[in-house]
Amino acid sequence: MIKPIFITGIGTGVGKTVVSAIVAEALHADYWKPIQAGFGAGTDTAVVEKLISNKESKVHHEFYKLTMPASPHIAASHDNVTIDLDVLERSFRHLSSVNPFLIIEGAGGLMVPLNEHDFVIDLIEKLEAQVIIVSRNYLGSINHSLMTAQMCRLRNIDVLGWIFNDNFMDYENDIVKWTGYPSLGNVKFSEEINQEFICGQAKLMRLKLMELLEPKPEKLRIKRKTKLVQE
Repeated sequence: MIKPIFITGIGTGVGKTVVSAIVAEALHADYWKPIQAGFGAGTDTAVVEKLISNKESKVHHEFYKLTMPASPHIAASHDNVTIDLDVLERSFRHLSSVNPFLIIEGAGGLMVPLNEHDFVIDLIEKLEAQVIIVSRNYLGSINHSLMTAQMCRLRNIDVLGWIFNDNFMDYENDIVKWTGYPSLGNVKFSEEINQEFICGQAKLMRLKLMELLEPKPEKLRIKRKTKLVQE
């Protein structure tokens, strides 16, 4: 079984959506955000769809699209639904049967509650996903980054590494040293995030990402095309 890549963060607003677009563009992978809480200003799925420019990546719709911009368990309760990890797993199996190479964007950080019992980290385990952690450089991010890494180690989560965001001070080397997880790249601050920016960042990270993955994306694309021809 080919593991999906789950993009999580050290908190909310650290750049997971931009990083998800970059990784999907770099690997020509599909994108899925299973849970969207709040969409008055648009959805992360719509943002990624506009930012990806390659012709192979497919952007899948959210499974839970909740109206309230709040923690998913509260937003779901407000909409009279319950987020069910078994249902999400079945949806994931369906998506990965078409293209086994999938980028999944989480909601907030690892310990964001999805219902009364389950958290984002439980969804990661359920989907047997590899993880890329997004850390934005701000005052306090070392603490949040190290706590996120510690939780991953406690739960034996398969972490590919860090992608850092923004330009505030030089915390990255310390975070890499103290956690033992490698840096996969740094997304510098930009006034304009568009397809050209995403494409440029994807080219910078593509080789390092490919080196971490087995089987290689090229093989996966061949398998996908063969499957579609047979169908």
